[in-house]
Amino acid sequence: MAIGKLLVVGTAALSLIAAAAYPALAQEKLVGTYGEVRTVLSFQVADSALQKFVPAGWQSNPVSTGPSKGANVLLVLIDTLTMQGPDGKPGNASQGAVLVFPAKKTGTEATVPMVFAGFVSSASNVPGPYGAFDLAKATVARNTRTDPEGKSSVDESWDFNANDNTGISVQLQFAQASTARTKLELRVYSAKTPDFYRIYRIEQALDVVRSSEVDRVQKITFKIRGSNIAQLFDGSEKLVSIASIPWYTRQVSLPSGDTQ
Repeated sequence: MAIGKLLVVGTAALSLIAAAAYPALAQEKLVGTYGEVRTVLSFQVADSALQKFVPAGWQSNPVSTGPSKGANVLLVLIDTLTMQGPDGKPGNASQGAVLVFPAKKTGTEATVPMVFAGFVSSASNVPGPYGAFDLAKATVARNTRTDPEGKSSVDESWDFNANDNTGISVQLQFAQASTARTKLELRVYSAKTPDFYRIYRIEQALDVVRSSEVDRVQKITFKIRGSNIAQLFDGSEKLVSIASIPWYTRQVSLPSGDTQ
């Protein structure tokens, strides 16, 4: 199940430097190739609150196996280091805090990531291809330290502030471990326009730093200020897992005939 890979051996974790090694099919339209650092927080929130974001004809389908079992909302923190357009020319770096839920169309079995909200630092990505993003000023800091014994730890700070005093802040500190290198292909859908999707071909290195079986997190603070997504995080939510993705490459394409 695709969303299971999302945080089991791969997060629909939505790419470091250089182009991904997967050619787009001839009938697809290449959007771009991205190199990123990502951190993913997986939550279990109240079904009644999440249902307000689920489009008609679809349903939430929480992760059923692996370290993110039970999670029904993912917060994907994205620091884009490099971007190449379909013509190979470099684009601007940007940051994002994107909210996704695992979903399936009523009457089907396939689980897919569905984007429903988020903040981005680039005005050109508002509301973005998924029609879901608000503009925010982003401050992202990351520090990695390796001691003489070879043990590494990471400090991260992600802060997104919109003009209406809404936003998301995450501070995280954890010990690093070996990463699992994975490849996967996903269709990522929009909750605003549920017939729309983009095709991601991904290669990544994944380190699950917190789950029911492991906890290398030394510090975590998480805040959402204002906005309609705050209702999902009213204090009753459960943080199920945290994954660090120190390198993540994705080649993004549109299906034949789509122009967004």
